Amino acid sequence: MTWTDVGPLADIPAQGARTVAHPQGRIAVFRTVDDQVFALRDACPHKGGPLSEGIVHGRSVTCPLHNWVIDLGSGAAQGPDEGCTGTIPVRIEDGRVFLGLVPWAGGGGGCAHG
Repeated sequence: MTWTDVGPLADIPAQGARTVAHPQGRIAVFRTVDDQVFALRDACPHKGGPLSEGIVHGRSVTCPLHNWVIDLGSGAAQGPDEGCTGTIPVRIEDGRVFLGLVPWAGGGGGCAHG
């Protein structure tokens, strides 16, 4: 795994997201109201909606297309919905956000890292 600096934490609004380009698709980096940071593939497991454009609440994001609620920590859909999007490891150092990037296997987007 390679830790990649994707910018300052201050560039991600509280209860918001920003996207990072990756050769195999976009990554959504989320910041909660209490400054926890999570990263997911920027694709809802339902219809591939852009999670980065969703509403962040608590440790979840609601997809803007069909209101699926996705857990930011696991990438899993909540409630009666089922499915996962891939998670990416995150760490914060000196106010900067680093993503643990590895090649993504296949196109499935399960709950495993990567």
